[in-house]
Amino acid sequence: MNENKNSLGRWISLLHRYGHVYIGRQLKQYNISKGQYTFLNALYKKDGLRQEQLSDYLKIDKGTTAKAIKKLEDDEYITRKVDEKDKRAYNVYLTQKALIIKPVVRKAMMNWTDILFSGFSEDEKKTSLALLERMGENATSITQNYFSDDSAH
Repeated sequence: MNENKNSLGRWISLLHRYGHVYIGRQLKQYNISKGQYTFLNALYKKDGLRQEQLSDYLKIDKGTTAKAIKKLEDDEYITRKVDEKDKRAYNVYLTQKALIIKPVVRKAMMNWTDILFSGFSEDEKKTSLALLERMGENATSITQNYFSDDSAH
């Protein structure tokens, strides 16, 4: 196998970058860029998450999460409120402005998925998703092991 041409990382990176470009263009008129729509989508699934929970769910570092949340807050798509149980933490809530564009955000993401699966059979789609999910679980497992090893030293 030609490592340069058939590298798994290369193709995953390409899909990731082009997906951000495509969805970013779809949401540009709403001033939502690649760094924010994934947070909106997570909150569409479960509003009121803590910032830390968003980072964990999306597997994104806390600094990047804070920056994206700040931008969404500045653009009035979300509000942050101090958590009742832990005064040091913030819960993140969608505003009416964010709820109004939910169908647009979801449609942009679904359109990208449809583009990627163009010409695939239903079985190929299911198999592809199952394999990618397993790869994600493997990546999460090894990354968590690395982090726990680092904290021991």
